[in-house]
Amino acid sequence: MRRIVTIAAVLIIASASLAVAAQPRKVSVGVILGQPTGLSAKLWLDQTSAIDLAAAWSFLPAGSLYVHADYLYHIYHLFDVSKGKLPLYFGVGGTVALQSTPTIGLRFPVGIEYLFPDAPIDLFLEFGLGLSLYPATQFQGSGGIGVRYTF
Repeated sequence: MRRIVTIAAVLIIASASLAVAAQPRKVSVGVILGQPTGLSAKLWLDQTSAIDLAAAWSFLPAGSLYVHADYLYHIYHLFDVSKGKLPLYFGVGGTVALQSTPTIGLRFPVGIEYLFPDAPIDLFLEFGLGLSLYPATQFQGSGGIGVRYTF
């Protein structure tokens, strides 16, 4: 059981690492508050795509360490703002929750992010539909608000 969870976590982290290893990219680091609550990182691949990572404490299921990695695609110009950028994004990824019975699943996030024009800060609001695959198949939801600093 633990071996399956460990392998899934390693695959999620390795796939994200391989996707960004080819050349230097922008990296954003911050926090997400909600379900889950914890650390958030975003590795920009280009202007419209990124890898989103989170390591967090999840309240549902009760008391678990939660990790996710998502591929995100951003759509600009849907919302007109006078300054900065306000892209809508969506994607697909994987989740691992380490608890008494570990879970592995898929995640389908959608969100909106405000990129400040003169500061390396972004704010985001995100919702995710999840599908737990192991040990049982069931739908899950997530959502949060966060802030990240871009290096």
